[in-house]
Amino acid sequence: MPDNVIKFGKAKKSLARKAKEKKAAENRARFGQKKAAKDHKKALTEQLQAKLDAHKITSEEE
Repeated sequence: MPDNVIKFGKAKKSLARKAKEKKAAENRARFGQKKAAKDHKKALTEQLQAKLDAHKITSEEE
C-alpha cells in the first residue's frame, strides 16, 4: 500500500481549519486596534488621498 494515502475527511478538516485561522487573523487586524490607532490610520489615509487628488491631471477639452 502506498505511503501517500490521503484521507479526504482529514484534508477537508485541515483546509477548514486553515481558512478559519486566516479569517481570525483578518479579524484581529481589522477589529483588534485601539480607537486612537484607527483614527490615526484613517487621518493618514485621508491625507494621502488628498495629496493624490491634488496632483491629479485633468484635461480640459476646448
